[in-house]
Amino acid sequence: MAKTTENNPSNKRTSCKRGTPKGVNLLREPFLNKDTAFTEQERDSCGIRGFLPPYVLSQDEQVKRVMENYHKRATPFEKHIYLRSIQDSNEDLFYRVVMDNVTEMMPLIYTPVVGQACQEFSHIFEKPRGLFITPKDKGKIADILRTWPQKDVRIIVVTDGERILGLGDQGADGMGIPIGKLSLYIACAGINPAQCLPVTLDVGTNSEAKLNDPLYIGIREKRLRGQAYDDLVEEFIVATQEVFPEPLIQFEDFGNTNAFRLLTKYRDRICTFNDDIQGTGSVIVSGLYSAMRITGGKLEKQKILFQGAGEAGTGIADLIVAAMIEEGLSEEKARQQCWFVDSKGLVIKSRTDLAEHKLPYAHEHKPVTDFLSAVEALKPTVIIGASAQPKTFTQSIIEAVSKINERPIVFAISNPTSKAECTAEEAYKWSKGRAVFASGSPFDPVTLNGKTFVPGQGNNAYIFPGVGMGAIACGAKRVTDEMFSAAAKALAGEVAESDLEKGRIYPPLSMIRHLSAVVATATAEVAFKRGLTKKRKPADIVAFMKSQMYDPKY
Repeated sequence: MAKTTENNPSNKRTSCKRGTPKGVNLLREPFLNKDTAFTEQERDSCGIRGFLPPYVLSQDEQVKRVMENYHKRATPFEKHIYLRSIQDSNEDLFYRVVMDNVTEMMPLIYTPVVGQACQEFSHIFEKPRGLFITPKDKGKIADILRTWPQKDVRIIVVTDGERILGLGDQGADGMGIPIGKLSLYIACAGINPAQCLPVTLDVGTNSEAKLNDPLYIGIREKRLRGQAYDDLVEEFIVATQEVFPEPLIQFEDFGNTNAFRLLTKYRDRICTFNDDIQGTGSVIVSGLYSAMRITGGKLEKQKILFQGAGEAGTGIADLIVAAMIEEGLSEEKARQQCWFVDSKGLVIKSRTDLAEHKLPYAHEHKPVTDFLSAVEALKPTVIIGASAQPKTFTQSIIEAVSKINERPIVFAISNPTSKAECTAEEAYKWSKGRAVFASGSPFDPVTLNGKTFVPGQGNNAYIFPGVGMGAIACGAKRVTDEMFSAAAKALAGEVAESDLEKGRIYPPLSMIRHLSAVVATATAEVAFKRGLTKKRKPADIVAFMKSQMYDPKY
């Protein structure tokens, strides 16, 4: 059975009790269903004898059967669909399979495969796994939330589908992202599935392909904007606080138009964060801390040039600035170390077309129209791609930054893989094996001149599940940037010298449950230090976090 703790109630029962579904209804409830693993006693007490074949399988045997069928699927997308069908039937079995094979499964349940899952969500939709809220539901959102069968919801991941990964506006099909993110909360940090709620605010789409798709599941209207949009989000936020016990709300894949201002509006009112801004920033800062151990440099001495000035890029820069300030720089000097190139060229003060979130990084400089020219003019030590524009780190760019630096730091973090600014092989080959490389999506090891490099994946799953777990477990009232800074340091501290020798600047994903406990501890430490919780601090916070983790074994 799953462990029972204050924040992690068991979601499996060994026998039917009052209020538990019986008969075929039990077998249709993924939070309770054990399929062929129901014991003889349970089959009698739950009224399911005859519905199942007679042999009682152990969960280990069920896992073997799932993996046998999993390996028969030819493509990653087919495997994704198969795994989701298991989740729709038996939640514990799904997470047992994922946790036992986390390195292999993570790219299938989230990036890069979740990108295709969103693009085709309307065509593969079978069973609802979250709530869709539309402008037609105005005035009734709290009632809709109350229909959700699980009442102890602690984490809500919400999107409006406007900026799904690097794929753009997916409308209602963006629901694949909240589902995928919550799967990572559960698999990586042990949040109980019964405490998770995926939500899509379906406010229309500007994608003509979606609007003209006869199978599209969303409302077929252009995107809602202005006050009507704000009123819908406000009602949703108020309703979540009314219906559930102060849940953490993660904003996910909102467009730049709304992402920054919604975070600013709500971060001091409720327990919330935006993973695209803060989580991405944290995992990249962590990677930079590790990269410094390879290059021998210091973070405050780095000059960082970004390709792309959206929410991911500026979120990263904000946390880099915070880290540099902590190391002794003034805020003004720290911001001077971060430069951006957007679709119109170098972000500089003389430009009059800059969005508000770019202004802090608009410096004095003559106009530069392209990224290669910016590299040659500014001579950065670090280049970070966050533009969702594939192949923009060309051979000329990698060679240019390699001439400037003995060990150039190249982060191509756009997701999914098809949007990466360059591949690991390209970065290593064009830099003659000198680049310290990381990406957003996974790449295989690269062998060059007899040496094998293991590229690091700057996967947000290293950060956000642990931050969420830490906030929930300690009862934090708010999630702060300081928590993400602490998380970055904690994660970097788990990178072994043996990892760095291979060029890997993040720990193996096989350690993710332990890493999430470490990140959760760092998060909780900030909450206790800043008085953001009324709970008593445990003597051993890491042990406490691990004790709270959901265990999918029957």
